[in-house]
Order: sequence, then structure tokens, then C-alpha cells
Amino acid sequence: MPSRRLKEYLDKNQVKYISIQHSPAYTSQEIAAESHVPGRILAKTVIVKIEGKMAMVVLPATRKVIIQELRQALEAEKVTLATEAEFKELFPDCELGAMPPFGNLYNMEVYLSPELANNEEIAFNAGTHTELIKMSYKDFERLVQPKVISFTT
Repeated sequence: MPSRRLKEYLDKNQVKYISIQHSPAYTSQEIAAESHVPGRILAKTVIVKIEGKMAMVVLPATRKVIIQELRQALEAEKVTLATEAEFKELFPDCELGAMPPFGNLYNMEVYLSPELANNEEIAFNAGTHTELIKMSYKDFERLVQPKVISFTT
């Protein structure tokens, strides 16, 4: 079952989406394989601290965050990966590591890789390690209003 907060938000905004059930998977590559979703449209959510404030960076499953590039793109002095201990309390309705890329639901900025912005669809964890949501990128962009910047390999 997806995060109730996410499902209610999508339904309230009349977004069409598909829910994909899969065997438990914890890495983005495993999730893509289990759910038969191409890695280029599967968004993984990474929590970072930018000048001490939590934010989401969202990138394709096939890519990795380059902190130095993120720091330069944001013109920030300090950008670090957040630890699970630092962010687990921020997502009470999600399994740890399965947060959907909807920072607006968690009072966080969202920075999105341009590779995802070029797709017609986006898929992402729905708050659990056994379910994805797949929807149009245009709907995601309208609801989340991510800042598109380059920060991946």
C-alpha cells in the first residue's frame, strides 16, 4: 500500500497513476528489475543536507549523485549526504529508504536530474519496498515543481 499521504495527494489532484507491486527490493537496480521498469525512468530519492537543511535530490536509478557537482550547481558551501538517522523521523509514513520524490509533502526542496525531466513517465517508490507508482512526468512536475539541475554521473 502506498503512503496514504501520497495516494491522497495524487487522488486529490486527479492524477492518473499506476501502482506496481513487486517482490521486496532495496536498491534502485533491484527495484527496476523486479518491477520491469527501465532504470532511466525509475527515480531514486536521495536525502542531502544543504547548508544544514534537508532536501531531496532525485535522479535516475542508473545514475549516481556527485556531491561536488551538486554543491557547484547550488552555489552552496556545504552539501552532504544525510544519514538515515538524520532523516528517518521526517518520513513517518514511509519505510526507510523508500521515500517518494514528493518533497512538497515533507517540506523539502526537490532537485531533479535533467535526465528524468526528459522522460514522458516517471516511476518511484511509493513509500514501501514492494510498490512503485508510475505516472506522467508532466503531472509530477506540476505537483512537485522540482528545480532541474545537473548533479549526476
